[in-house]
Amino acid sequence: MIRALLATLVLAGPALAADRIVSVGGAVTEIVVALGEGERLVARDTTSTFPPAVRELPDIGYARRLSPEGVLSVDPDMILAEDGAGPPETVDLLRAAAIPFVEVPDGHDRNAVLAKIAAVAAALGVPDKGAALAADVGAALDAATGQAARGPHPRVMFVMSVQGGRILAAGRNTAADGIIRLAGGENAVAEFEGYKPLTDEAVTRAAPEVILMMAREGAEDMSDQVLSHPAIRTTPAAVARALVQMDGLYLLGFGPRTAQAVRDLSDALARAGS
Repeated sequence: MIRALLATLVLAGPALAADRIVSVGGAVTEIVVALGEGERLVARDTTSTFPPAVRELPDIGYARRLSPEGVLSVDPDMILAEDGAGPPETVDLLRAAAIPFVEVPDGHDRNAVLAKIAAVAAALGVPDKGAALAADVGAALDAATGQAARGPHPRVMFVMSVQGGRILAAGRNTAADGIIRLAGGENAVAEFEGYKPLTDEAVTRAAPEVILMMAREGAEDMSDQVLSHPAIRTTPAAVARALVQMDGLYLLGFGPRTAQAVRDLSDALARAGS
């Protein structure tokens, strides 16, 4: 059935105007709304939770585990997806359906945020709106990072989770590393890339002054569990009970709200380390 539908869409060809857009990726969805084009959205992925109004849209699933049936069920004429959305076989099927599939570049610094805005605005055919939004966001980011640079520069460990008693932490080239740097902190575990489990000895050597975590809606507060972890207990962060939790999309999304996230994290790092 799904392949028959795909074949029909291929024959029909791409839509002339994208008025039924599926947005995949929390930052992508935020940008669409910030551009004033939210009424064109017909569905979003699970990570798209802001602004709250988008939660009323159909949820087609997690960005990296999409199904063609779920996406096609809302009859889109364009898919806007963050880089890395998938799996690849789903993306291939959607491309074969002749539905415009626009990949929005990812990244974890000031320029990456502005590039996302430009890419989304171009796909929606509103480059002037994109230029205006990028100018506002860029100025806000410059002000926020300038203020953060004048504050304290603590060693920060981003803890994604505790798996099998081991700390899963963020290294270089991650969203966590990017936001820590923008907020004036130093990533305490920058000797590797990506997210990796650490040995107890590696945690002790890292000696973070602040632990940073995502606050997950409806999830159990992990702060006591993390601060009481045998390896974390050896760190300055545990001694000072310096742990900061922030909403994951707000903290790591690198979208229109990133400047305020930088300000909030910079302030929180200063308070946690005082």
